[in-house]
Amino acid sequence: MNLNNLYIGVMSGTSMDGVDTALVEIENNHVRLIAHDDYPMPAHIKQTLLSVCTGQDTNLKAIGELDHQLGHLFADAVLQLLDKSGYSAEQIRAIGNHGQTVFHQPTGDLPFTTQLGDANIIAAKTSIDTVADFRRKDMALGGQGAPLVPAFHKSIFAMQDSTTVVLNIGGIANISVLHPEQAVIGYDTGPGNMLMDAWFERHTGQSFDKDALFALQGNINAALLAQFLAEPYLTMSAPKSTGRELFNTDWLNKQIALHNASAQDVQRTLCEYSAVTIANEVEKFTHGQTPQLLVCGGGARNPLLMQRLIELLPQWQVATTNDKGVDSDYMEAMAFAWLAQRHINGLPSNLPEVTGASRLASLGVLYPKN
Repeated sequence: MNLNNLYIGVMSGTSMDGVDTALVEIENNHVRLIAHDDYPMPAHIKQTLLSVCTGQDTNLKAIGELDHQLGHLFADAVLQLLDKSGYSAEQIRAIGNHGQTVFHQPTGDLPFTTQLGDANIIAAKTSIDTVADFRRKDMALGGQGAPLVPAFHKSIFAMQDSTTVVLNIGGIANISVLHPEQAVIGYDTGPGNMLMDAWFERHTGQSFDKDALFALQGNINAALLAQFLAEPYLTMSAPKSTGRELFNTDWLNKQIALHNASAQDVQRTLCEYSAVTIANEVEKFTHGQTPQLLVCGGGARNPLLMQRLIELLPQWQVATTNDKGVDSDYMEAMAFAWLAQRHINGLPSNLPEVTGASRLASLGVLYPKN
């Protein structure tokens, strides 16, 4: 094993349910997962993040302190992974840290994106070179800065005669379309787990609806679903990306205000909303005899959501990325390890056809350990 080929990816997504870390070996563009870990997101940090993401009043002091706290959190997540895996900092070439997105505004006169988690702290505390700030170079080139993972999907999944769509269901759902006769396409389809998790936590105090048991107690409210589906984002053309700036509790409260539905019915309807918005987009790319939908992210563990995708896409083979040898829970963490490796080697890592950027670029900024 060449130690210069070992990288760690760190990802905390829009669900904010914890920090995923993945230790990978990258050689000849082959990415092998060696070890992985989950590090819990402290409740007080999650609550502060949620308040910032949903537009509650804040100030530069609070943002700076949160940036500092997250830097230590991500560093501690890496140190725990090293401790559990038996590897040392000296053996790791670099860390790729996504950071915690608190605001993403890719359109308008002043587009910007903000990810927190001081990478200087990560590099200093772990003694490992750290690559971070992956999105803003793409945006400086006129792109959306998202999604970035389709470039990784393109590198690890061989092109087939039929379409392969890689679907990541985190807080937001996004797809990478690997079409045998077209350039790669990728964008956010809409909500994944985010609204379901928020609604469930409001009514139970728990972070997610394990095995969809709460949703299964309810029924789809057709009128409410129709209102959800009227959201203008869904009809926008790609490239496009979204997040908590749109799909948050304020959005949900406004949607349900005129409907008399039980908590379980809303949960069931939100699950259907995620399934339908995903399936409507995936169906557009049906091509070949055996198109396949490969699902990763937390939503892959929601049996009701997976069942509905199978039912809504009868022409598609629906499976998880586990069936292709890629752990569905750590796909995005692996992707940011790969993005770090691309930056260290000066290789391009965005796909302009996906993000809308004017050209290829090596994304990220290096924060040296020394």
